Amino acid sequence: MNIPGLASSGPQHWQTIWEQQYPALFSRVMQENWDWPVKTDWVAQLQKQISELTGPTILVAHSLGCITVAHWAQEHSSDKIKGALLVAPADADLSKRLNFVIGFAPIPTVKLRFPSIVVASTNDMYATIARSQHFADSWGSEFINLGKKGHINAVSGLGDWSEGKEILQQLAGQRILLSHATGQEKLP
Repeated sequence: MNIPGLASSGPQHWQTIWEQQYPALFSRVMQENWDWPVKTDWVAQLQKQISELTGPTILVAHSLGCITVAHWAQEHSSDKIKGALLVAPADADLSKRLNFVIGFAPIPTVKLRFPSIVVASTNDMYATIARSQHFADSWGSEFINLGKKGHINAVSGLGDWSEGKEILQQLAGQRILLSHATGQEKLP
């Protein structure tokens, strides 16, 4: 389940590319307002879509979507959630770029009840690498520093971000078969 951040994820963003490549594996949490986020609305929509799940699911969040997951996990739980890939968490506490978002600060520092990996960049304009490490430590997440990859979004030029797929496979604890040639999509 993809949980994008501000403005959703455009056509060149790895989340959108993954959804197009593997529609049976990735669905998007659809927020009513992508440009003026309100924490209570975003968490409620995530909870609504999680409550409709019928099988085991890994959350794949980017930017403010990561903070949405942290708030959701503080307020809710589901035995369907088997893990979370949290990419470039946006620092709603300290980033002046996010001073218009409503209710996301303070960012929860409660340990997540499922395995998780935080992936961050040393030159992300929305969070320092130290803050991303702090989030990972607080949430009980494994931490991966990608080096200089910006906000790990479309501007970073990652395309379908094969390294991200490998990290997701690691989180899933099994090999996810993603085959362009056959169009097959399955978890072995």
